[in-house]
Amino acid sequence: MITDTISNSAVFKCLSANFKKAFDFLQQADLDTLPLGKHVIDADNVYAIRSEYTTKDLSDARWEAHRLYADIQLLLAGEEKIGYAPLTTMKVTEDYNPEKDILFLAGEGDYVTIKPGVFAVFFPHDAHQPCVATGNPQNVKKLVVKVRVK
Repeated sequence: MITDTISNSAVFKCLSANFKKAFDFLQQADLDTLPLGKHVIDADNVYAIRSEYTTKDLSDARWEAHRLYADIQLLLAGEEKIGYAPLTTMKVTEDYNPEKDILFLAGEGDYVTIKPGVFAVFFPHDAHQPCVATGNPQNVKKLVVKVRVK
């Protein structure tokens, strides 16, 4: 897992060609006016999903992980906590769905608060629990860039 500010994102372009495309997009696109939904950056190698939702109580949030993609999660408005734990410490609760590149898990981890301008990167070896309220549930605007790593 990586957390940093979007102003430092150029540092992470060296991770791979796909990460370079993802961070170039984050630096160049007008993220505030980006419509809801999926935005293709490079076929199925890099794409972004813009969403708006209400954060959840911790008890309602699910742990998840991916096998093919890393997530770059960036809050555009509001704030939320995102849980993190090594995948090896988790128990699978719902088998891997290859069509959606997701499996669901149970366990415990640590939390980081994400606010506008701050991003978190979760790799396939990272379990994460997004959408957790920092207090009372609130509306957030979020962009998740899916970066193919396998």
